[in-house]
Amino acid sequence: MDSDTDLMLTLGILLLVLSVPSLLAAWVESRAPRIGAIMAIAALGLIVSALVIKPGGYAFNQVPGIMVEVATRFFR
Repeated sequence: MDSDTDLMLTLGILLLVLSVPSLLAAWVESRAPRIGAIMAIAALGLIVSALVIKPGGYAFNQVPGIMVEVATRFFR
């Protein structure tokens, strides 16, 4: 179960990071940030659900280690 929440947290953080350029581009071009907003909402949903589902939640200093662990599982 922890690995599922770790994956959700990692995907949420990556999706949130990827949504920032889209949001900034829409803001600079004075247009509605549809795709960026959808990505950000999905990312926040993944992050919040991972925090709620995992017993005890996550500490901020655990996040980099968890992301490395998920990446090594993915590339193994």
